[in-house]
Amino acid sequence: MPRDYPTYPVIGVGAVIWRDDRVLLIQRGKPPREREWSLPGGRQELGETVAEAARREAREETGLEITVHDVVAVVDLIDRDAEGRVQFHYTLIDVLAEWQSGEAVAADDAAAVAWVTLDELPRYSLWSETERVIRLAAERRKETHHAD
Repeated sequence: MPRDYPTYPVIGVGAVIWRDDRVLLIQRGKPPREREWSLPGGRQELGETVAEAARREAREETGLEITVHDVVAVVDLIDRDAEGRVQFHYTLIDVLAEWQSGEAVAADDAAAVAWVTLDELPRYSLWSETERVIRLAAERRKETHHAD
């Protein structure tokens, strides 16, 4: 099924990856939201759990190995074209994750990577839902003692 003008929603998995007090952002290399900053992630494959998808996408896009903890949020991304037709429709499942090993590099669909603190998030002009999910993940991380 094509990603644009799909016949049903595509399931995407994003990882809110923490290393100490910094979260990993990627600059998207492809639509939707090309050149915008976001979370590493992508389409869930058939037969793959959400956690497996998050680990694979982190490895493919950034070269990192991660530990996946909890689902943080489920977000609808629906973009319409000028005629009002649905051009992109993703159901995004975002998970809380911790860096385990590797150095972040931009690979696969990522054009760039950056480790940023919560205070630095406004500099990256994130989609409001992405920033909301990152802040939710920070709270969840604090509550569940995943923070270092």
